[in-house]
Amino acid sequence: MGKIPPAFRPALSNPNLINPSSMLPSPSNSNSKPRDFPKKNAPHFPGKSRKPQQEPPQSKPTLFKSPSLQDAKTLFNSIINNTSNAADIKFHNSILQSYTSISTTINDSIAFFRHMVKTHPSFAPDRSTYNILLAHSCKSPCSTLSPIHQTLNLMVADGVTPDKVTTDIAIRALCSAGRIDHAVDLIKELSQKHCTPDTYTFNFIVKHLCKCRVLSSVNSFIDEMRKNFGIKPDLVTYTILIDNVCNTKNLREASRLVTVLHKEGFKPDCFLYNTIMKGYCMLSRGSEAIEVYNTMKEEGVEPDLVTYNTLIFGLSKSGRVQEAKKLLRVMVEKGYSPDEITYTSLMNGMCRKGDAMGALALLKEMDEKGCSPNSCTYNTLLHGLCKARLLEKAMKLYTGMKSDGLKLETASYATLVRALCRESRIADAYEVFDYAVETKSLTDVSAYTTLESTLKWVNKAKEQGLAI
Repeated sequence: MGKIPPAFRPALSNPNLINPSSMLPSPSNSNSKPRDFPKKNAPHFPGKSRKPQQEPPQSKPTLFKSPSLQDAKTLFNSIINNTSNAADIKFHNSILQSYTSISTTINDSIAFFRHMVKTHPSFAPDRSTYNILLAHSCKSPCSTLSPIHQTLNLMVADGVTPDKVTTDIAIRALCSAGRIDHAVDLIKELSQKHCTPDTYTFNFIVKHLCKCRVLSSVNSFIDEMRKNFGIKPDLVTYTILIDNVCNTKNLREASRLVTVLHKEGFKPDCFLYNTIMKGYCMLSRGSEAIEVYNTMKEEGVEPDLVTYNTLIFGLSKSGRVQEAKKLLRVMVEKGYSPDEITYTSLMNGMCRKGDAMGALALLKEMDEKGCSPNSCTYNTLLHGLCKARLLEKAMKLYTGMKSDGLKLETASYATLVRALCRESRIADAYEVFDYAVETKSLTDVSAYTTLESTLKWVNKAKEQGLAI
């Protein structure tokens, strides 16, 4: 994938095609790493990255064949009698982790743990040992926190106090199991009885709350944690909240949160500005996105590739293609090389404006600059060419997509099938249908429904003597 289909090269070589390459000066930094346009659930937030908390060691699936407690005890006795690592805490933790991975109840896991301690007195459990049991108790299907309390009580009774790592392991396990209400209850309980969570754990649960609760409920949780335990939201917290409200198109709330953020003494960073611009661009509000961009520069925050791709996407989507091209020049002058996201956004905007041939010329430019088109690029062009009734060029592009095994998106599939049926190329339409089903581009039902409704539409138009 990434090369222009051979059958398509003659069309691109036509001197009558618009070649917009002149609008792009040679990039001054060809080593810029491409980054994706910010998605709804952005996986990265500002701040230093950190290694995961002290997770329990990975299980050894071949160690225990059965969840039977008696079999596990017998196997443990055999292992201890035939190993030279009997005093190694990591060795014991690995065995415990292996058993908990298949144990059906926390009671069996605790019983096995007690057997390990009793059978081999030199085994001195540490906090990480209890964290293994805690992680298992969090995965219990129990509708209460009883198994977790059982493990925590065992931990405290043995003189080991839960710490921030303990809290992090429990909260992440509960959220991963979809038990967000239990996670909220537990984080409050641990904050009151033992220790408050660190910012990473706090922001982790806030992010999960944003996915399944209304904003007022999330704000109530944050306010309660601040008031009762002194945990204040940081820049990452506000970024999570702003990203969430932008995804729900609540830009008024996003603006309010930015004001609160400033009052709290935080300065928005590039990622946060990009998040807000994304919100405006998704609503085709390019002017507001440009205002955020200007504010960003006034505040001394340097735009990055995502910034420019976001704005080019937004301007192109709202029909302001010429402004998007101007911004592209600025982007290149700043040392950022346009990537497949940049080009696809521009193609989309040009196709919306009816300039499918100009969008097609960008495909050649991408190839010349060593930028590989992706599936979205081809689908955008295919849809645009069909809408412009350039069916032969669309079919050449489709042939290239087939050779690369690229999937058809719903919109481009429907548009191509309709264009073919309109030209009475029913056999070709069925071939496109077969390819869509074969590549699982659409479900069988969806692909067939689209084809069937299109054929009915064509037949009805012909019966009524309408030009199609």
